[in-house]
Amino acid sequence: MTAAERAARTEAADALCLGAYDAAAGPESGVALVAVGGYGRGELAPFSDLDVVLVADEGVDEERWTDLASRIWYPLWDSGAQLDHAARTLPEMLAAAEGDVRVASGLLDVRHIAGDHSVALRLRTTTLTHWRRQARERLPELRELVRGRHRRIGELAHLSLPDLKEAEGGLRDATVLKSLTATWLVDVPAADLERCRQQLLDVRDLLHEAAGRASDRIAPEHWAPLADGLGLADEAAAQRHVRELGRRVTHLSRLAWRRTDDALRRSAAARPRRPELRRVAPGIALSRQEIVLDRGARPAQDPTLLLRAAAEAAVRDVVLAPPTAARLVRECPPLPEPWPDEARRQLVRLLAAGPGLLPVWETLEETGALTRILPEWERIRMLPHASPIHRFTVDRHVVETCVEAAALIRDVSRPDVLVVAALLHDIGKGELTEHSVAGEPIARAIALRMGFGADEAELIALLVRRHLLLADLATTRDPDDPATIDALLEHVGGVEALALLTALSEADAKAASPKAWSSWRAGLVLDLSRRARLALQRGSVPPAFRVEEIPIPAGVVDGEVSIVVAGEAHGERGDRPAPVAEGARVTVVALDRIGLLADVAAVFALGRVTVRAARLWAQGEYAVSIWDVAEGGGLDPGALRDQLDAITSRRIDPAARLALRHTPGELDPAVVVRPEASDHATVLEVRAADRLGVLHVVSAALAALEMTVRSAHISTLGPQAVDVFYVQEAAAGALSETRAAEAAHAVRRALSASS
Repeated sequence: MTAAERAARTEAADALCLGAYDAAAGPESGVALVAVGGYGRGELAPFSDLDVVLVADEGVDEERWTDLASRIWYPLWDSGAQLDHAARTLPEMLAAAEGDVRVASGLLDVRHIAGDHSVALRLRTTTLTHWRRQARERLPELRELVRGRHRRIGELAHLSLPDLKEAEGGLRDATVLKSLTATWLVDVPAADLERCRQQLLDVRDLLHEAAGRASDRIAPEHWAPLADGLGLADEAAAQRHVRELGRRVTHLSRLAWRRTDDALRRSAAARPRRPELRRVAPGIALSRQEIVLDRGARPAQDPTLLLRAAAEAAVRDVVLAPPTAARLVRECPPLPEPWPDEARRQLVRLLAAGPGLLPVWETLEETGALTRILPEWERIRMLPHASPIHRFTVDRHVVETCVEAAALIRDVSRPDVLVVAALLHDIGKGELTEHSVAGEPIARAIALRMGFGADEAELIALLVRRHLLLADLATTRDPDDPATIDALLEHVGGVEALALLTALSEADAKAASPKAWSSWRAGLVLDLSRRARLALQRGSVPPAFRVEEIPIPAGVVDGEVSIVVAGEAHGERGDRPAPVAEGARVTVVALDRIGLLADVAAVFALGRVTVRAARLWAQGEYAVSIWDVAEGGGLDPGALRDQLDAITSRRIDPAARLALRHTPGELDPAVVVRPEASDHATVLEVRAADRLGVLHVVSAALAALEMTVRSAHISTLGPQAVDVFYVQEAAAGALSETRAAEAAHAVRRALSASS
């Protein structure tokens, strides 16, 4: 697909519309048929609509030209064309442009098809004149519309299903940039923008052909035909091509809007003839909210000037002028190895700048400066994340992690180590080796090259190697088991390292997605960190399975079951519990028996309630279980108790209703015994497709072996459930090796049979 093919489609559409206009006896004066939108720009894709407007001059008989519109539209519909049409007077069109900035921007692309040329010309020139005259009043409104679309859709370079039109960095943004240029307030690199725009149009044309319909969203099955059509090696190359185009348009868009904002802050009368330079650092000046070189700068004699300019722009949250960055790449000598202290200090300033880092980092990348600072960046550049929990590509996620870490530097004693570890924590991705293992030696070598001492480099390497450890333990291990804290402190044996790991875990999760740092997950991580810190400070670990006994309700003594939701007991009147933020805590007290956990798990699964964690312990002849669930406001303790009674009496067979159906391509369930995870129980780690009912199936399989589940910890990684069960013999105590193998086999068989 090429621009020539789009021109041919436009020419054919023009001939179709002109024929319809002539067949309807359209007049040569007073009325014009015009194309708008993509049709107006001559950018028709294979399945694009024809956006046309019949425009009548003021004073033309309304009945005559509205009847003409109907005679034009019907032949076009009969031809099979997808039509988006309207009929308006010239004053109505101009009034619509005055009232809606989107209409005004769209009318800048009006193109005459048939009828009176002067009507189309007046519409276009009047709209353009008003657009330039009113730009200072209208551009803030356009900016808010653009921002809202970006928040709603996301960024083309990082979406798992990229939207070529509406996403940030897509075709809509490219059109907006042309509208900004038309105001004469700001300039955009026209040749670069047009190259990206035409290549995105090529991709959209191929996407229409692959999808067999009008489509702007690239689904996974479309990458292969796109690669073929673009002449690229494979799907990965096609992804990289599209995402790089999106990133380039995003960079141009952000730069243009920042310059537009600066222009809008200055009144036309106060605009200086020559930009004023204000020196802000050695060799660096500020001009119109952009970092440029001071007149006395000597790039060839200052290898740290590039980092100094970048840090100054990020800290001040202003633009690093791309020509400045490009010149520094050309003229600055390479940094010596190891780096001088000044270079390392400027890098830390850059990484700790917060939100100002992102646009500066984009400029460094677009101008090739990153390869000078961090050659290893190419390893993760535009690399998609394998896990759907991530909203960004790996490289963008790393920068977002630095932004999040910048807000936490006051919580640690070595903020420089924190931000550099944030930059390097995923540097090992893209290989077959687990990325934290692969990243450790790379991070160590980079830290030494940057001039960190040997101890500091080891600390950075440790944080990269163990950056997942704290969150994994907090969400999949029993926090009351001292072995959990032992597993953490075995690898992170100091208060300083623990504080840095905690901050890095928080920054990494926040940068991944809001779900990755929910209040529930944050509470687990921060509580485990707090307990580990106390253990380090006191020199001892709390005793295992310390549980505070709760009063046994009177009814339970008589064989009833007590269920309390969110701290509110269910009374005889059927009071509904108050909702709890992000879920609820359900406490169940009943006579102890093997299989109780499986039955209560079935209650939640049948009610489609997501369980996050469950703990079970015995108080004499009674069993207490506490369940953290995702849904809180709609849970009725009475209904839960009735459902449990039906399951216990076998009026309901949960096994039949909770059969886990296998999906094609789904991985087989995996069950692993983790002997190192606890001295007091046998830990089974179960990985299976995320389905309601997994907890019940596992608990029922263990109950059939007369085993007790002391606690269960539920976690979800994308489409996969990772559930950890602390299992003991009914008489208490960890399982023998033989019994542990028997338990693992039974759980694996139960999950496979349910699949």
